[in-house]
Amino acid sequence: MAKATLPAKATAKKQGSTALWDFIEIEFKGPSARNPFAEVKFGATFKLGARELKVPGFYDGNGVYKVRFMPDQTGDWTYTTYATVSALAGQTGAVTATDAAKGVHGPVTVHPPYWFQYADGTPFFPVGTTAYAWTHQPSKLQDKTVEILKKGPFNKIRMCVFPKDYTYNKNEPEEYVYEGKPGSFDFTRFNPKYWAAFEKRIAQLRDLNIEADIIIFHPYDRWGFATMSAAQDDLYLEYLVARISAYRNVWWSFANEWDLMKEKTTADWDRYFKIVHAIDPYQHLRSVHNCRAFYDHNKAWVHHLSVQHSDVERVDEWRTQYKKPVVIDECCYEGEIQHNWGNITGEELMRRMWETTMRGGYPTGHGETYLNPDDVLWWAKGGILRGTSPVRFQFLRDVFADAPVNELSPEKLGRMYPVLAKKDAWYMYYTGVRQPSIFDLELPSEGEYVVDIIDTWNMKIDRLKGTFSGMTRFELPGKPWIAIRAVRKK
Repeated sequence: MAKATLPAKATAKKQGSTALWDFIEIEFKGPSARNPFAEVKFGATFKLGARELKVPGFYDGNGVYKVRFMPDQTGDWTYTTYATVSALAGQTGAVTATDAAKGVHGPVTVHPPYWFQYADGTPFFPVGTTAYAWTHQPSKLQDKTVEILKKGPFNKIRMCVFPKDYTYNKNEPEEYVYEGKPGSFDFTRFNPKYWAAFEKRIAQLRDLNIEADIIIFHPYDRWGFATMSAAQDDLYLEYLVARISAYRNVWWSFANEWDLMKEKTTADWDRYFKIVHAIDPYQHLRSVHNCRAFYDHNKAWVHHLSVQHSDVERVDEWRTQYKKPVVIDECCYEGEIQHNWGNITGEELMRRMWETTMRGGYPTGHGETYLNPDDVLWWAKGGILRGTSPVRFQFLRDVFADAPVNELSPEKLGRMYPVLAKKDAWYMYYTGVRQPSIFDLELPSEGEYVVDIIDTWNMKIDRLKGTFSGMTRFELPGKPWIAIRAVRKK
């Protein structure tokens, strides 16, 4: 992040530079009396040729106002500030956007209708996890979580802005979103110390190429954050977007289990989407997670489905119904707790994630709920990965690393096994819980195909001798969770 500072009423010919899809933070001095969080609207309009981006700014306390600008085109951008107070309005400057750093591909977007890609067109295949309240734990535990993520298989993580009150997650955070303390928060004054700590973790994830799927609201609350007024909700959304939208790895998840937040109506959720859609200059991905009832994903402001459902065999149904990417963010977690959503085996979780993938969805549903004396369960607090599935998530990701992922679709070839394919080029079958020892492989009669037998649990790939075409019968190991991949020789 580049940084520049301007005193009030100053004008800079050249403010600084930043690489594409990084951001520059421009700082201004302004009024601190009364409540600038709620009373001062401020930002800047950035221009490059005929293009304009209106970027909201935010108050960071102590008379400091900031605008964070993430350029999506190289060149010399100019800007002019706008504000409801004269001391901050009409300031101008310029920012040079240089080429992206090596390995930086930009924010993730939708590659219509069913896939994801980075802004530069590179396909993105999310393999994700959930650690809802990891940023609300002691700093040392957060550091440990970052180290585990650095070594782990995941390129996406679901995480909450607000702390969580739920079983195995009853501790108070070190800092809160708002000024005040439990029982006396001021929902119109934000706590910059909290936000700086939260942003630090988003930046660390960004540098690890991990997408931060930011959960904006959730029902598991004892502090009053889930029952704020409409005006307080809207102020929060505006501040959230102004502070963190310049991080390229941000996704907006409007709720964890939106349908359990009974105080809010469907009209409220529509309004939340509309607000973020209107003020996010970078149009980060937008979704909402369910418990039982789906939000209407057909609405134009929803980019993709964030699904909680144990029946992942319905992925192709949801693809057909909504014609958007389907992300299985929760299908029960690997673990041993008393709740049925948190005590399936690693084998069953991996089966569900392979089924998800084979039916055209994305396998981001990892979470762990193993008991331990410290009550540090990954799904809530991060910490240490204890299960058998993470290494298998890495294997799944590796298997698809060189696949034409944004050209694959589920196909119906008259068989009982799910098939994912790029017609006449790439095919994969998956046996799931079935354990055939004889398999009839149905391939096009034209061309020659190399065939691999993939043991998805034991993480082994065996290539069959020779090449194949048409209908071919061969032997399988006679155990479940086997994938068969056929790739046409060039």
